Amino acid sequence: MDSNTKTVFRTQVRSLSVSNLDAPAEADHIEGINPPELVTRLVGHGETYDLLMQQQELGRLPGGILLHGPKGIGKATFAFILARSILLATGDETAERINDQIRSGSHPNVYVLRRVPRERGVGFYNDIRVDEVRGVLRKLHQTRGKSGNRILIIDSVDECNANAANALLKTLEEPPADTQIILISHRPQRLLPTIRSRRQAHSLRTLSDTEVRDVLQQNATSENALNSALSHARGRPRRGCEALGITNNGILSDLTSWLKTPAQGDTGLMLSIAEALANKKNGMEAGFAREIILDWIANEARGLALEKGTSSLNQRLASANQLWEKTNTLFEQTDRYNLDAKHALITLFDEITTYARQ
Repeated sequence: MDSNTKTVFRTQVRSLSVSNLDAPAEADHIEGINPPELVTRLVGHGETYDLLMQQQELGRLPGGILLHGPKGIGKATFAFILARSILLATGDETAERINDQIRSGSHPNVYVLRRVPRERGVGFYNDIRVDEVRGVLRKLHQTRGKSGNRILIIDSVDECNANAANALLKTLEEPPADTQIILISHRPQRLLPTIRSRRQAHSLRTLSDTEVRDVLQQNATSENALNSALSHARGRPRRGCEALGITNNGILSDLTSWLKTPAQGDTGLMLSIAEALANKKNGMEAGFAREIILDWIANEARGLALEKGTSSLNQRLASANQLWEKTNTLFEQTDRYNLDAKHALITLFDEITTYARQ
């Protein structure tokens, strides 16, 4: 592949609108923001992209690739742009034709595993289920629809339930010829060790403020809105996009204020925040609040880890790690079992207050 062709999907910019395209449904789609399969310009992560393309040119691209890093930094976007480039290098179609098929979800050599909409009721299933995995894997072993490699993107592998994850193992160990299975993970430490050991892993990092601004500016309505979103993003474009859609910043300001002195246990403010975030009309704010809380805990643990290891510091670091696990578990169980959101938040705020008072 010559240098001009290599850069087609890294520099190409299109004016795409979710409203006029039949984009596949996503459980975590942000209204008004293009899903990863519609984005054709890679911002950041260039070093990893170049490495994988070099492997492709040398015929050494592995069958299993794990892209891991914080949620919202562009891993899925990276995966689809990588898929386009692999198809361009191994098939006989133009970049334009490949791009059109991926945009419409109709490329016969590209498969995507995500949580799917429920057959009954509204919303999406909580997991990627084993039948969905088996169905895609059967297709990977059939005769391909056209020339070029086949690509399976799992977004995200963290959401595979136990049976689905186990169903992946044999195929990851011995992928079909000329096939890439691209796993996206926000928490690779929770993956089965056998999954982690059967792929080439690439850690993607948060973006610079300049790169995040580049991503956000096409969706910001004003410079003030852009600067505010940039301050919330902290290297994660998705978080910046979420910030652009927030209409009630007062809730998040109250939460940030409460987290400055959680040991004081301001019960009135705590209850007010929990009630506001549990209100369904504040769904975007509630999701953003989770990120703020998790960031606060992560910063606590990071700061303690950097200090000299006395016995008391080690105990407090262990408590911070336990709080991190409890918080993630509480969020997951609240979503999975449709628990009362207000009660869950009050429970979490009590845990944070207890930790802060140690």
